[in-house]
Amino acid sequence: MQSTDIFTLGLGLRPPWQIKNQRLDLDKDPHELHLRIESKRGSTYPCPKCGKECKAHDFTELTWRHLNFFQHHCYLTASVPRTNCPDHGVKRIKVPWARKGSKFTLLFEQAAMTLVREMPVLSAARIMEITDTRLWRVVHYYVERAVRRMDLSQLAAFGLDETASKRGHNYVTVFIDLERKTKPVIFSIPGKGKAAVKAFRRFMEDHGGHVGNIVEVVCDMSKAFIAATEEQFPYARQTVDWFHVVQLFTRAIDEVRREESKEHKLPKATRWAVLKASEKGLTDAQLEAILQLEASDLNTAKAWRIREMLRWINGAHSLGSAKWRMTHFINYAKELVDGNPFLTPVAKALETLERHKQRVLGRWRSLYTNARMEGFNSLFQAVRSRARGYRNTYTFITMIYLIAAPLGDLVKST
Repeated sequence: MQSTDIFTLGLGLRPPWQIKNQRLDLDKDPHELHLRIESKRGSTYPCPKCGKECKAHDFTELTWRHLNFFQHHCYLTASVPRTNCPDHGVKRIKVPWARKGSKFTLLFEQAAMTLVREMPVLSAARIMEITDTRLWRVVHYYVERAVRRMDLSQLAAFGLDETASKRGHNYVTVFIDLERKTKPVIFSIPGKGKAAVKAFRRFMEDHGGHVGNIVEVVCDMSKAFIAATEEQFPYARQTVDWFHVVQLFTRAIDEVRREESKEHKLPKATRWAVLKASEKGLTDAQLEAILQLEASDLNTAKAWRIREMLRWINGAHSLGSAKWRMTHFINYAKELVDGNPFLTPVAKALETLERHKQRVLGRWRSLYTNARMEGFNSLFQAVRSRARGYRNTYTFITMIYLIAAPLGDLVKST
């Protein structure tokens, strides 16, 4: 068997394509192996539109980067014809080893996408020995193609949340399918509020979804989100997820702590001690700070105790019990904060909770657990880590889809 036959088999080439010759360039660093692909003289080629066998009209020489051959960079070069179809005119044919417009072979892109799903793009680019800019182009192409194919005809309930894509006010809104246990992300868009919800409805309808099928929407207490979901999904029940209730009071605690620290010395490690949930594993210093707060009459301690009472509500096993506990919690907490200017942030949080009480209680009617909504933060952290070095919101959204959307097999080598 000749060496050209080995390369032909390795690349999976079929007639009329075959390896004509190979050349190893030792003057380059790293060394380059160049494989020349040609077709038999007088061959016909399928029209890219209708598949009819046609004669070649003319040829253009193209080169693609292939997977390394041992330690050598490997390149494929071929004269690619345009066919002259009687029905569709002159069209460039599709070669079996690369997609249209790409400078890489399908096998190269398949390997690159496998790496990108497991590590930051910059690290994958270094392994593949190409620039991260070129790799991002490959990632964008396959992710966009997979998103276009997404089927939302069975969508019945979704949740949404926002995150800052970068420091400042560059927000991204992410939508998840509450019935999916894995890869739940179905849509992501720059911005937030009404425009994001309206854009999602258009996307959903373009992908087979129906407004009448949506029975529940889970979100935070944002006025814009609530108003938009009422307008765009009028048949859906709105539920405020519990994670955002806890987050609301946690932010209030932090505001109280910052103001009080200007006038009183607080225990060391107080900041992170009150921001973390006690079951998340406090350090010794944070645990000591909590113990000192519990024994004090500081306003930060009062705010912390109010937030910890949310656990009592969350432990209710029925809607009636949750409603009774929430009513008593709000009344009791209002008495604690009444007339205390330091606890104004907590008073505002209580007003917000009371205003959205029925939506929060919807959690006890909901068929969907809160775990997927709570997983948003870990998703955003993973995306920021994996998209390290990303230059804009577009690449950030692409990585959200890549990590957490049901995209299926992105690249097929043949």
